[in-house]
Amino acid sequence: MWVSDKWRDYELLDASGGEKLERWGGHILLRPDPQAIWRTERADARWRRPDAAYRRSSAGGGAWEKNSLPPSWKIRYGPLTFQVKPMSFKHTGLFPEQAANWDWAMEKIRSAGRPIRVLNLFAYTGAATIACLAAGAEVCHVDAAKGMVAWAKENAAASGVADRPVRWIVDDCAKFCQREIRRGRRYDAIIMDPPSYGRGPGGEVWRLEDDLWPFVQSVTPLLSDEPLFVLINSYTTGLAPSVLTYITESLFTKRFGGRSQAEELGLPVTASGLVLPCGASCRWSSSEHAG
Repeated sequence: MWVSDKWRDYELLDASGGEKLERWGGHILLRPDPQAIWRTERADARWRRPDAAYRRSSAGGGAWEKNSLPPSWKIRYGPLTFQVKPMSFKHTGLFPEQAANWDWAMEKIRSAGRPIRVLNLFAYTGAATIACLAAGAEVCHVDAAKGMVAWAKENAAASGVADRPVRWIVDDCAKFCQREIRRGRRYDAIIMDPPSYGRGPGGEVWRLEDDLWPFVQSVTPLLSDEPLFVLINSYTTGLAPSVLTYITESLFTKRFGGRSQAEELGLPVTASGLVLPCGASCRWSSSEHAG
């Protein structure tokens, strides 16, 4: 498991009974988490009065119950700064377990010894984009949601990398990639964080189990002749990390050599000393930069 254990501004205080208690900077949030199926003692008093709690509704969905919480605030991870905003469907605009991947991508870019162009697909609020820019890469950031791209620009400004070489694209990722292929553009690294389920602008249905393979296959021509890495994230609980390895080995290792590694991502839980699983990632690296 790749554990994101270098945070100072974020802390997973405890997890129990389908919920997790978190510290985001100076604010305490309580949110649902389907992985926390155990029912351990909730000894931390902050369980009983968090600054905000996301409560599920029996009719579906849910809403935030706020006791004392600003609309947004900033937290830091090393040189990176992010704007946190509790939003609908329990999210905050940041997945802290991805910090292990940010560290890995930054190290790959810094040690490459050459200019690196990164394509970040389903790029959300841009944490991976900001990390790659901070490491010196040129980045193309693509997300279909205009508001998420605007948020990513805020994060870039907060991190002091807004003036770095970056393209901000609001578009359907699949359609954009096909246009990039026709334009003859190539990238040295591709990052993708596809949703488990979604609908495209024309009502097209996306299911990760059905569509991940053809999508990854379709974007493979965007890799340069000397690609550095490909990073694929999955939050679909039924999809084992080894499934992602099979995809990357079949498409990238077969063509370019190199190697793949896939693991669960995790966050350390302060109360228990254990680690909460938070999805899976697969990292493919070219042979000269494997690891």
